[in-house]
Amino acid sequence: MKDANTRYAKIIESIFLAGYEDGDREVCFDREDLVRHAEKLGIDLPKNLGDVVYSFRYRQTLPNSIRNRAPEGLVWIIRGAGEAKYKFVAVKVDLIVPNANMAETKLLDATPGVIARWALNDEQALLAMLRYNRLIDVFTGVACYSLQNHLRTTAPDIGQVETDEVYIGVDRSGAQYVFPVQAKGGTDQISIVQIEQDFALCADKFTDLICRPIAAQFIGEYRIALFDFVGTDDGVAVRSEKHYKLVPEGEISDEEMERYRREATSSSQ
Repeated sequence: MKDANTRYAKIIESIFLAGYEDGDREVCFDREDLVRHAEKLGIDLPKNLGDVVYSFRYRQTLPNSIRNRAPEGLVWIIRGAGEAKYKFVAVKVDLIVPNANMAETKLLDATPGVIARWALNDEQALLAMLRYNRLIDVFTGVACYSLQNHLRTTAPDIGQVETDEVYIGVDRSGAQYVFPVQAKGGTDQISIVQIEQDFALCADKFTDLICRPIAAQFIGEYRIALFDFVGTDDGVAVRSEKHYKLVPEGEISDEEMERYRREATSSSQ
């Protein structure tokens, strides 16, 4: 994989530098540019061309030669710009990182033993834990139901988008929500690009529902960080963040239960 990362970096760097001029905040390119620049550099492309772009959108940082050309206070991301079209865009935020100082809330683990036994530290295990422990309900305060996992579709002006799971929710007033969920396990990180795509997905496919994108990240064994987001004039912003630890019976003390009760009582007043 290290060799692939090096090859991908050379290709994406070549594409950016060929299109970039001083002061630019956008640099457009398309899938054919991947082929042209790989041939120019004498680099063998992977069978899945999209993996070159996907890698820098969600898995690894852009080369220094690109990052150093971002305007002050901004970073480069890669957005979809239509079918097989992309663009580098300079934005304020790139990756969403869990707050290391955030307090965690303990919840009794409802994951079936056989699932816990074979679960890996990846997004599928994370999605299972979210589902069995109803963590989306707990986090949002809304009754939620899984509609579909790995929804792959298209959105206007973006092209293909993919969401790990989609929940539909109903609150106590009868208002209905759509919660597209991005799940990150292992070393993967939450990209602002994916949250932007989830907003676009909601605007195109769930126009009558309240859109609340969610991101989930493993932050340790049986520890999960959850975020929800809001769209602002400056782009996507974190609306709230909570950390949960799934524990067996007996690992929530009476003192912790009393603290949770007090917090719930004060927040409802």
